[in-house]
Amino acid sequence: MRSQEFPHFVGIDIGTSTVRCVIGMFDSPEASSPSVIGYGSAPNVGMRKGVVSHIDDVAGAIAQAVTEAERLSGTRIQSATVNIGGAHVAGVNSRGVIAISAVDREISNDDRLRVEEAATIIQLPPNRDIIQVFAKNYRLDGQDNIKDPVGMNGVRLEVDTHIVTASTPSLKSLTSALQKAGIHVNHYTVSSLAAAEAVLTRQQKESGTALIDIGAGTTSLVVFEDGEVQHVAVIPVGGIHFTNDLAIGLRTDLDVAEAAKLQFGSVKQSAKVNRQVKVKHDGQEHLFNQGDIHMILEARIEELLEFVDKELKKIQKSRKLPGGVVITGGSSKLPGLAEFTRDTLQLPARIGQLLQLGGLADAIEDEPYITAIGLMWLDMLLGQSSGSHVTGVDMAGSFGTAATNVFKRFRKKR
Repeated sequence: MRSQEFPHFVGIDIGTSTVRCVIGMFDSPEASSPSVIGYGSAPNVGMRKGVVSHIDDVAGAIAQAVTEAERLSGTRIQSATVNIGGAHVAGVNSRGVIAISAVDREISNDDRLRVEEAATIIQLPPNRDIIQVFAKNYRLDGQDNIKDPVGMNGVRLEVDTHIVTASTPSLKSLTSALQKAGIHVNHYTVSSLAAAEAVLTRQQKESGTALIDIGAGTTSLVVFEDGEVQHVAVIPVGGIHFTNDLAIGLRTDLDVAEAAKLQFGSVKQSAKVNRQVKVKHDGQEHLFNQGDIHMILEARIEELLEFVDKELKKIQKSRKLPGGVVITGGSSKLPGLAEFTRDTLQLPARIGQLLQLGGLADAIEDEPYITAIGLMWLDMLLGQSSGSHVTGVDMAGSFGTAATNVFKRFRKKR
């Protein structure tokens, strides 16, 4: 096994169709970013629309992906930061208020954590748990838009937060699958937040940017502004729905529909042409109309983007994000998707590209691994956890004010 002189960080992306694992570590104390030292993937047949339906199947897929990454890295994995998906994941805004009791009225880090914890005292259904809390801005004695109140003086401290919650049964099922695979959870987060760490720059988060991570069964959305998380949502539409629509519309098998999507799927205007195309699958050729493929995909993607715009309207950000939209996930490869998104949402749009990363990153620099790489980054930035987050709260703050020293050091360089 590899020497443990330097700590390693692990991200496990548990997707509806595939489980992916990425391991990173610092090559030296002077390294500016972690290097990827191992990665692995395995097909996942135990989930439906981001939710565990067969615990043993999911556990087996996790174990297979982890074993592959361990073999490549020479490192034993015991814990990781993991994503949680499904339409049950939702965000809600909340405000916390406390009084500063110190004699000199100076706000300490404990006060900041205390006011964030006060924001989590909200009325939730008994079947929901808080998985993350993001501080958007603080207010001190009426003064607004404070990013970090530590060291300031005042009497009344308030914080506006965005709280991410998830279904307790779904969370427990995922935890059980991970435990069966021998993995302890350091932190839970949603796919879009992980992908954002892998592809968004600090400037994009400051200016106002939405990231859309299109998975197999669901699409995860996160909106940043002023460097803080403003909104999180999971939409129950993903790449599998594109394939299902093609299978119905083209009257063909799912495997052939998937091949048609990969070989000729496009939402470019030029793909509207009515011409016959040959789809090769399993040694056979199938004839379809290029215009039909375009029409079917365009209709479903337009529906997905309507859901996205509906979420943006909830926070009054529809057509009002200077940083535009960044798209990640396996389906982001679809030709013309960025242009179609730009025209539909009336916002700048582009396909996400990985930020600079060393080691084996070149071997996996592909859309499907972006979320796993982002989870590995968050495993480093948020540090180790002492217990499961099924019953606890991940006080992640904005990742900038509640993070460790190692996080601050690397944040300045990104």
